[in-house]
Amino acid sequence: MPRFPIISLSIFFAGVLHCGCFTQTKQDKNLPGKFKFTAVPAPEWTALFKRNHGWFGGDGIFSIILSGNEKEGTADNDSVLIWFSDTLLGDINDSLETGYTMINNSAALLTGGNPDSTAIHFYWNTAIESHASSLFVPETPLTQKGEYYWLGDGFVNTERNNDIYIFGYRIKNIPGQAVFGFKQTGNTLIRIPAGEKPPFKHITQMEIPFFQGENADSIGSFGAGLLVNTKKAGVPNASGYLYIYGVRGKNKEVIVARVRPEFIEQFNAWRFWDGKTWTTDIKAIQSIADRASNEMSVTPLRDGRYLMVFQKDAIGTYVGVRIGTSPVGPFGPITDVYDVKDDLKDSPNLFPYNAKAHPALSKPGELLISYNINSFDFSGDIKKLPHLYRPRFIKLKYE
Repeated sequence: MPRFPIISLSIFFAGVLHCGCFTQTKQDKNLPGKFKFTAVPAPEWTALFKRNHGWFGGDGIFSIILSGNEKEGTADNDSVLIWFSDTLLGDINDSLETGYTMINNSAALLTGGNPDSTAIHFYWNTAIESHASSLFVPETPLTQKGEYYWLGDGFVNTERNNDIYIFGYRIKNIPGQAVFGFKQTGNTLIRIPAGEKPPFKHITQMEIPFFQGENADSIGSFGAGLLVNTKKAGVPNASGYLYIYGVRGKNKEVIVARVRPEFIEQFNAWRFWDGKTWTTDIKAIQSIADRASNEMSVTPLRDGRYLMVFQKDAIGTYVGVRIGTSPVGPFGPITDVYDVKDDLKDSPNLFPYNAKAHPALSKPGELLISYNINSFDFSGDIKKLPHLYRPRFIKLKYE
């Protein structure tokens, strides 16, 4: 089964629905300046992932530019690595053919920063003849039989030989539980050597020690989003830190740690935001926002502010944003920028989740934002709607 965000279903069904496209000027008395934006569909990007053969569905989508420069527009002359968690492989010929399969993660490489179907190639593990499998499989000392990876955000570490680091969540299914029938058992860091191509045979996996043995859904874990706040990543007035965001609890509170990128593997060098300062005490960590989603993003704006993007209330119909004065805020109130209701009309079981920005694929003056679609009756709806399980995109154009 594909992933489901952990949240009370009453939150999802209580939302008030409105039209999708918004144009608005937002003024927050607690923050300097205004945020004027227009949010519109990006059908060319949505169409890029509507496929009939091989890879035809996946969620989780994250993206990075292989050079490590995340400034909007730089992907035009570079390659972009994209990765997914639960992934569908098979064939659609008028309807979904029998024999399709689901693996737990996959990847794609896009040459250039445009939604060109001839420039994107999808990858999964084909080492076992006639048997597709995931690119990343947990192999840490704490891994238990039957566990698998969902993937979090990642970055190119320009301070460590341009190696790629991706956050992973060790997941275990709960027998006999159809909906939300899984739990997170661990939080890991995956290193891919610079220049390594899919299927990434030479990787290193490290257990992240924080929250080990705790209930990750209530206590938290890291990797929901990353902000590489460095000059090499294209950030003006950069602090030089990697900000690592996590999400915890039913209210989807956002927590954050930071570390110099060169010390990413030295977990004793990580520091945690306690609401006032950075501390070594993980138990003192405090949230900087709530009502977010299990995957989200924080992006620097050209005027020095920061834009947090998420699915409001985890699976509500709105893509929401908050504007902050620093990577840890304070962040202002939620602004609804887009209603995804139109993508849910084909079945009463459909729901959206995990909106986030993709600076690597964005053009100057806008942010490309993805969100996923899933179904509470996945096995039934995927046969009737075989293209449902894939990312959709909007463009947030701002001044």
